[in-house]
Amino acid sequence: MKRSNLMVGLLSVLVVFAVATAFKAAQSVLIPLMIAWLLSYICGPVVTFLVHKKVPLGLSVFAVLILVLGVCYLGGTFLSGRVRAVLAESPKYLAQLNAIYTDATSNLKIPEDYLAEINWAQKLGPKAAALSGSLAVFMGSFLSKLILVLIFLVFMLLGKPYFKYKVAKAFRPERATVLSGVMASISKQIGQYLVVKVAISGTTGVLVWLGLTLLGVEFALTWGALAFFLNFIPSIGSILASVPPILLAVVQFYPSVWMPVFTAIILLSIQMVMGNVIEPKLVGDSLNLSPVVILLSLVFFGWLWGIVGALMSVPIAAAIKIVCENIEGLKPISVLMGSGKICMKEMQSS
Repeated sequence: MKRSNLMVGLLSVLVVFAVATAFKAAQSVLIPLMIAWLLSYICGPVVTFLVHKKVPLGLSVFAVLILVLGVCYLGGTFLSGRVRAVLAESPKYLAQLNAIYTDATSNLKIPEDYLAEINWAQKLGPKAAALSGSLAVFMGSFLSKLILVLIFLVFMLLGKPYFKYKVAKAFRPERATVLSGVMASISKQIGQYLVVKVAISGTTGVLVWLGLTLLGVEFALTWGALAFFLNFIPSIGSILASVPPILLAVVQFYPSVWMPVFTAIILLSIQMVMGNVIEPKLVGDSLNLSPVVILLSLVFFGWLWGIVGALMSVPIAAAIKIVCENIEGLKPISVLMGSGKICMKEMQSS
């Protein structure tokens, strides 16, 4: 029996690695598919609402598609404009880096034989200029993936209103009820998570923009947008979003020390309050995921699909937990993936 359990465990590990390898190899198709899957939870209720208002399904999907395209166009235009604005000001900051470097080496009194002078404009200038070309390449790649995402999204939205009828026809009544409950639970929890996360990230972005504007840090709107996007990455996203504006404040306000310190205090205070106080109160235990599971999911899907995988890690983990919760043999896995708070409350009440 022990040997059999060991073999099953080893085979399970091999299967996980084999599936992960296949997913990584097929990421060019799977990433747009997963993005479309997440978007369907945001766009699906809009389509359902329009259909209930007697709007034809095709016209409802077309209206949602136009809305998604408009948001993507505005986002792409904003991103392109922000990057070009930063690149246009890069010579000024490279000159400031030269001044900081000169002051640091003169204060350290290091002999010239050991440390040669570095011209930051010559060292980093060409790389900054190359970013403009890289931006054009990125936008081309983004558009090609966007088309694939929209194709997947259209087919998902067209089939969404009829899914429950297909399940009822394909399975026995008791099995159809279970499957419908699983899909409804996944849709409700992931939809709630996405709505709350968008609201929290938007509020965080606005607060970062206002705080940096009051301090006089340049490109405050850019850093607010960066905080909005990176806040979707659990745990580390908010930290990563705080690093660039703090470094810019160090360069911009040199030789002042207090302005970078104030910048760090304000940014970290915003991230701590929003991430550790406001978000837990709004989300509560709706996802009921263990912090360890969230971290492991972030690491695994970040390795698998990069930043896109990191953004989708929590919804995917929540979907896996809900599926395990509704399959009798996998319920222990669902319990272990949970935060444990509900189990503690049930044991204390009993």
